[in-house]
Amino acid sequence: MNVSGPVTFFIIEGLQEKKLLMFGVFLTIYVVVLCGNSMIIYLVRTDPKLKSPMYFFLHNLSFSDMVYTSVTMPNMLSGLLKEEHTISKTGCILQMCFFLSMAVTGRSILTVMAFDRYVAICNPLRYMTIMTKQVCILLVVAAWSFGFAAVLPSVSLAVQLPFCGPNRVKHCFCDHSSVVRLACTDTRMNSTVSLTIALFVLLGTFSLILASYVCIGKAVHCMGREERIKAFTTCASHLILVCISYVSATCVYVSYRVATFSPDTRMTIAVLYSVLTPFLNPIIYSLRNKELREALMRILGKCVAVPSSHRKTIPSLS
Repeated sequence: MNVSGPVTFFIIEGLQEKKLLMFGVFLTIYVVVLCGNSMIIYLVRTDPKLKSPMYFFLHNLSFSDMVYTSVTMPNMLSGLLKEEHTISKTGCILQMCFFLSMAVTGRSILTVMAFDRYVAICNPLRYMTIMTKQVCILLVVAAWSFGFAAVLPSVSLAVQLPFCGPNRVKHCFCDHSSVVRLACTDTRMNSTVSLTIALFVLLGTFSLILASYVCIGKAVHCMGREERIKAFTTCASHLILVCISYVSATCVYVSYRVATFSPDTRMTIAVLYSVLTPFLNPIIYSLRNKELREALMRILGKCVAVPSSHRKTIPSLS
């Protein structure tokens, strides 16, 4: 659709085939993301045994994951049920801004969690004096602030672009590169800035995480067998999430640069990438973390015990 004059809305083309199937798949994933991460947030906030810094950071990661998926998923699901999926220009820019900032925030929190594991394993005797409540809050505020600050240059440049048609976004949501290429002006500056920021965020956070685990590896190498197993158990869930997050990001990068991939395949990979870590986060931590499983069992035990304690006894008619 070509428009005469400034663009006031965009048409999100999205997936063109098997829309009902895609709706069912993505709706199921979204429900699991909301329920699983809400469960982690509830357990951490209510169970007194989950008050360590590790669970404080996990609580924030779960919240950022919920916001991350909620920025795009509801709008995308509604679009799969429509013949033509439209979104206002302002709504598109806001969706782009929050999607990018939540992606950066998630990786920043993963980096903070890696630092927490480094302190716990390499400086166990000083752990509680280093990771105080004030320090934990400061690290989380820094992660969220960095998430919003990092995307400001890219979003600010995108807001200033003139859009005069066409207005069809070849994606399932307002993806930055897909929207910017619709501008009726030179966008090389936008592409350079967004690529530079993306590389800085990805390589910067990954380097910090890698440095933390190198130090952890050196410390673990000097430990006994039982201490090694305990250290591995402590880091396993976080390390799995980090691997999934960065490997999936690499797959998306590759899919956009391989000509043999169809547009629908690229979009499916991009959408799955955006929900993969939020989807797997509660599953991985619930399966691998003993304290979290025990907290869940305690909550379920209370839910079963409360109704049974309120049962009314029927008096005998003797």
